[in-house]
Amino acid sequence: MALPKAKDDALAARLAVLPSLSDTGWLAAARAEARTRLSAMGLPVRRDEYWRYTDPASLVAADAPVAARFDAGDEAPVFAAIDRLKLVFVDGVFDPAQSDDLALAGVEIERLATAGATDIHWAQGLYGVLEARGQTPVHRPLAALATAQATDGVLIRVTGRAARPVSLIYVHDSDTSDAILHHCVRLEKGASLTLLENGPAAARFTKVLEVEVGDGAAFHHVRMQGRDHARRAATHIFARLGSDAEFRSFTLTANGRLTRNEAVIELAGPNSRAHVAGAAVGDGEFHHDDTVFVTHAAASCESRQVFKKVLMNGAVGVFQGKILVKPGAQKTDGYQISQSLLLDEDSQFLAKPELEIYADDVKCSHGSTSGAIDETALFYLQSRGVPRKTAQGLLVLAFLAEAIEEVADDAIAEDIRGRLEGWLARHSAKAGT
Repeated sequence: MALPKAKDDALAARLAVLPSLSDTGWLAAARAEARTRLSAMGLPVRRDEYWRYTDPASLVAADAPVAARFDAGDEAPVFAAIDRLKLVFVDGVFDPAQSDDLALAGVEIERLATAGATDIHWAQGLYGVLEARGQTPVHRPLAALATAQATDGVLIRVTGRAARPVSLIYVHDSDTSDAILHHCVRLEKGASLTLLENGPAAARFTKVLEVEVGDGAAFHHVRMQGRDHARRAATHIFARLGSDAEFRSFTLTANGRLTRNEAVIELAGPNSRAHVAGAAVGDGEFHHDDTVFVTHAAASCESRQVFKKVLMNGAVGVFQGKILVKPGAQKTDGYQISQSLLLDEDSQFLAKPELEIYADDVKCSHGSTSGAIDETALFYLQSRGVPRKTAQGLLVLAFLAEAIEEVADDAIAEDIRGRLEGWLARHSAKAGT
């Protein structure tokens, strides 16, 4: 069946301006398969069901829209107080001069470009594999694009308990940069790793992170998306969990013209747990989309989706979340909540929560709400001498607390709260409230 002309034309235009890749070894075959998938799907358009709330035009255009860099002034860098192994990418290109040595006890780290030239590599069974599985039942063409055309990335194999977190730092340098990255992480049986990500990355950023969590392994992921206001990003996490495995992912997004974060998680082994959460705060020309698909394919598994958005001055928030419980996945415990706090009448929140259940012994729930600041609570705080601006900030932080509680590391959670307080203070001062 022929693709609609709009999808075909958009794909041809985008591919025409991307660099040619001279891959060899196993990576060449993986990329070829991704290009085949991409050609069959084309790039997304607004008429696609899962893009009805988010216009993908600027994410699929041939050239990246211009995005000026944000000056953080004297603000401390994100995760600066955490002892971590730093890997720095500037406009999507690995920068060894700013990065630490890749050696870390219990962890093997290689660049995609180097490892991809070999004939045999452990990543051969992971790169593009989870992304391909995640194309059913919903097409995710920007993920296939990242598999086919990523110019850089890291491959991380964890064989034990990582001595310290691995930190991916994305630096935005050029106002017209268009970065495409693909990372793979495999945790062997009983291994554990904390992965940190932060930074605006580029004027336009397309990324895939594939994570395979082995039996009894634990993967913790915390991401802070950069504050460059005009930036655009489409990110994807594909994860598959073995038995007794744990996956946790939290994302804080502040500013950005357009952000779409997709997470596709499969609980493939019994007694596994997957928690994915996010907090977003936006002001003005801000569009933030969380699209999540969690599949329970084994018995006695637990999943949580917790997403909170604070929106003002016409900002838009989107949540599309689904829990699929397959036959035989008895004793499933699935929880999903998406909520927005609208600080004015111009902002909006669009939600599409879904449950699809084919087992009869399950506990699944979903809820979605949208509303304004509680005037009674605001009055109570003001009557106790708390200034209105401070009281509103306290209520906003209380609203976001459930999402932040999904961060397992107390020090990182406290840093997130501090940065949210700073964001609220700056935007309250700008609004003169």
